[in-house]
Amino acid sequence: MRLRSFLAAVALLFTTSAVAQQYKYATVPGDPMQTRIYTLDNGLKVYLSVNKEKPRLQTYIAVRTGSRNDPAETTGLAHYLEHLMFKGSTHFGSSDVVAEAPLLDSIQNRFEAYRRLTDKAARKKAYHEIDSISQLAAKYNIPNEYDKLMASIGAEGTNAYTSNDVTCYVEDIPSNEIDTWAKIESDRFKNMVIRGFHTELEAVYEEFNIGLAKDNNKEWNALAAKLFPGHPYGTQTTIGTQEHLKNPSILNIKNYYNRYYVPNNVAICMAGDFDPDKVVAIIDKYFGDWKKNDQLSRPEYAPVRDLTAPVDTTVVGLEAENLMMGWKAQGAASYQADTLDVITNMLSNGKAGIFDLNLNAPMKVQAAQAGYMGMADYGQFILIGMPKQGQSLEEVRKLMLAEIDKLKKGQFADNLLSAVVNNMKLDYYRSLQDNSSRADKFVDAFINGKKWSDEVNRLDRISKMTRQQIVDFANRFFLDNYVTVFKRQGNDTTIHKIEKPSITPIPTNNDKRSQFLQEVVNLKADPIQPSFVDYKKDLTKAVTKKGVEVLYKQNTEDELFTLAFHYPFGTKSDNRYEIAAGYLDYVGTAKLSNQKLNQLFYDLACSYKVNVGGDAIDIVLTGLNSSMPKALRLLETVLNEAKANKATWNQFVELLLKSRADAKSNQGANFSALRYYGMYGKYNAYTNQMSEKELRAANPQTLLNLLRDLKTKKHTLLYYGPTKEADLDALVSKVHLTPKTLAPAPAAKEYTALRTTDNEVWIAPYDAKNIYLMMLHNEGAKWNADKAAIEALFNEYFGGGMNAIVFQELREARGLAYSASASYSRPARPQDDEMFFTYIITQNDKMMDCVNEFLNLLNNTPEREANFKLAQQALIKSLATARTTKFGVLASYLRAQKMGLDYDLNQKIYETLPKLQLKDVMNFAKENIANKNYRYLILGDEKNLDMKALEKIATVKRFTTNEIFGE
Repeated sequence: MRLRSFLAAVALLFTTSAVAQQYKYATVPGDPMQTRIYTLDNGLKVYLSVNKEKPRLQTYIAVRTGSRNDPAETTGLAHYLEHLMFKGSTHFGSSDVVAEAPLLDSIQNRFEAYRRLTDKAARKKAYHEIDSISQLAAKYNIPNEYDKLMASIGAEGTNAYTSNDVTCYVEDIPSNEIDTWAKIESDRFKNMVIRGFHTELEAVYEEFNIGLAKDNNKEWNALAAKLFPGHPYGTQTTIGTQEHLKNPSILNIKNYYNRYYVPNNVAICMAGDFDPDKVVAIIDKYFGDWKKNDQLSRPEYAPVRDLTAPVDTTVVGLEAENLMMGWKAQGAASYQADTLDVITNMLSNGKAGIFDLNLNAPMKVQAAQAGYMGMADYGQFILIGMPKQGQSLEEVRKLMLAEIDKLKKGQFADNLLSAVVNNMKLDYYRSLQDNSSRADKFVDAFINGKKWSDEVNRLDRISKMTRQQIVDFANRFFLDNYVTVFKRQGNDTTIHKIEKPSITPIPTNNDKRSQFLQEVVNLKADPIQPSFVDYKKDLTKAVTKKGVEVLYKQNTEDELFTLAFHYPFGTKSDNRYEIAAGYLDYVGTAKLSNQKLNQLFYDLACSYKVNVGGDAIDIVLTGLNSSMPKALRLLETVLNEAKANKATWNQFVELLLKSRADAKSNQGANFSALRYYGMYGKYNAYTNQMSEKELRAANPQTLLNLLRDLKTKKHTLLYYGPTKEADLDALVSKVHLTPKTLAPAPAAKEYTALRTTDNEVWIAPYDAKNIYLMMLHNEGAKWNADKAAIEALFNEYFGGGMNAIVFQELREARGLAYSASASYSRPARPQDDEMFFTYIITQNDKMMDCVNEFLNLLNNTPEREANFKLAQQALIKSLATARTTKFGVLASYLRAQKMGLDYDLNQKIYETLPKLQLKDVMNFAKENIANKNYRYLILGDEKNLDMKALEKIATVKRFTTNEIFGE
């Protein structure tokens, strides 16, 4: 293996090609992504992979630094710098950089003094001074200019993320805008300016608050602290501490930026539709003069010692109890990572893993799973377990460790390893269909120091692994040197509230724009012509010999397939279908056990899922097309011959009830329940479920027979794959046996949307430091295709993204939230009501600030011509470069049919958008959101909220947790 790896490395070193302007690149033979890896003279890495499916590309700019390199005195710094990178440069984000500079310097110096103050009164006075100086600086600040720049070129998914070892900046752009993208990105990476500091700091703190209610974060942090003592992986978190977030250092951030944001510490990773010769020339044009750091280094730490005995630790929170176990591993670039990835899939692959067969399928626990997380310095192998009702966490741990012992003893199916390898290959080739997955692979390789030859040859390496190698490795690795984090339910007394700072809203200065933005907006790239779905040409409609309607599209690109049976009814007709689909995962047939069925599907590299919604049931089969005939026969066997028994049913009911109880302790699940309750009242998608009494009294075989009898109802077959249409017809007609006449869909009991005839305040309880707030308006307006364009444009302008009015005013100007949005929603069916929502998560004591600002924006929507033009331009470019492909064509047709359309609605929107003007958006706002009645849906702890202020809006209606969950 070592010799082979050496030869692969040599191949990577010498397989180079001369291209335009004499750029050289490395490739690896046999790379299915045909990756080119360039290194510019200043050390900047460029990874390129061409995928022509649509005229767009995914771009990642990855910086090889993260919270691992944060100074211990200002943790969270890498993540906060990520936020500040969106604030502009010496060329954009300001109307007068020279006049602004001394004010920014003053803010920096004042923060250095502020962070060292301990007296409360002195800190308050100092912060007031910072706020005052910030107001002066804000006169020149032009918030969100970066987002305006990206909107002008039709970018999507503008974002960034920070982790232990990486900070990565994300854009999905049209393929004709690469030059402009590079111009913008090179400027902000070379010339970043820190501005809008204190409002953005408050937004980051709101992000911190959101994390406080997620007990999973606490578990990961506690596990890392025990696995990696003395190393930043264990001593500091990516978000940082509460104290450090409230005592930041702009000076430290600048020093960090100057040290790590240098070209020889950065990779540009791109996948999509482009000419790589032209792209590398463009990148060199804009990034080539970026000065490298010849003294580039990072903090180094003593090796983390191996544990010599198990270590237990506990975290407390409101969410459901569970446990997490971890073993320290080598870093992601090591070959040990290969083995741990294989073992992960051997233990839990969702079908035939050791945990799946021995713990999950027989319902010995609520859930058990395994995973490997590789980082640059170390990795961690993780087990996660959830207990059944009445089961202790210690018992769950004992059961999982017993299965690890079976792995160590080689007590697993003879073909498990080969099946795992085949499915890992399937997953890999499926991932290549997606540009972001390709680019993710580049980021992972660069950040973790992986040779690309090792990545390309990874599947070959794991294919050669033997059963004995796995067993031997497991015996060396899984020693009694693990950490267990017990997540208990209770009140976390370590969470402390910090007083809301007094922040004067900064002006958004939307009447201003930098010269840089003006230049970019005036640039005219060669336009990309749109390509919309033509339902008469892009798919085939047919009927099988047995009378089943077929939507067919042939896959000529690879050997993967998706086959689905679509039934136009769901839980609104009978809520038992959802339960039957869940129970099906735990039963077998008279001849085949549940475990054996799962093994057979996994061996075929195929999988199925029964998806049940309010209006539809979809039985979806996917995998390798060569296995499709066998997989389809096996699926029909499962549906037709599934056999219930009282013991498994009782166990399943207990798991289901435990899952429902666990949801009541989750903040997000509570808000979802309140949101549906607020839209539809007592009978809604959340509450329409079989009660405990109904579950316990049900005949489980009757439920399974509902799935068996689906084939007697009218349905549609959807297929995307290599099989020819005639061969598909022959197979389905032979295997999928249906009666001569298919019965119509059963009648549905519809959810009735509640109109907002008066202002109302509905509140449900959840004990947290923040609230979820939604304002809902519904006056019964019905959808019309002719309004689709103005609705889309209004959403883009007002509430859709970081360049929208809502985000600018609530986050950028006031620091009230990490995210804020609003949307005028299109229903899934033309007979349903249109609705308008605002949405925000904010600190408890900022609630009324958010309400008042939302009301101001709704009733007095700002009229900003420049914002409108950018929103219009962004939508037009997005639609021009969008492509509906593969199985998506068939799914698109079903959605259009459901809306009563025989054409691609995006085409109508695209053709209408250029005709719309700002006055149309303003009129839409006046007619649909201004001075309307709203239902305020609030999830929070009433004793920490300004209830008197809410009572001035309307009488407060209180709902219990059980009520919103329908119990």
